[in-house]
Amino acid sequence: MSLPLDRLALEEPTRLILANFRRHFGRDLVEIPDPSLAVETLFEAPRVVLSALGSFGSDNLFNYANRAGLELFAYSWHEIIGRPSSASAEPVHRDERRRLLDEVGKHGVIENYSGIRISKHGRRFRINRATVFNLLDENEIYVGQAATFADWEPLA
Repeated sequence: MSLPLDRLALEEPTRLILANFRRHFGRDLVEIPDPSLAVETLFEAPRVVLSALGSFGSDNLFNYANRAGLELFAYSWHEIIGRPSSASAEPVHRDERRRLLDEVGKHGVIENYSGIRISKHGRRFRINRATVFNLLDENEIYVGQAATFADWEPLA
């Protein structure tokens, strides 16, 4: 498994995503056979996993994308990290996306979300049955949101 950068840089976003998924759902996001391989396991998971940090109501900035997410959105690690998460949706779909994120912010989680997204090269696709959840730090203060899904389809 090759990681896009130093493993240490991926430890904190991995821990934050995995801990918050467990907090919201009472189960693991991915099966991790060896805790020392959590970074590699999440990065190589056969589902898209993304997270973005920022204050509640802001346009959060991506701080994590696993290999499936990088491939689907057609970005390198260095291109997606720090990019506004709103850039994952076409301008015409950004109001709908903002409403979704506001709902997640208020309720902590939304499951079975579907929406249209766009890759770096303008390729449109529909994500299906996505789970979006708040990320809270160790003091339970909101720091951002994460999303995961395993079902998407290209659009013409």
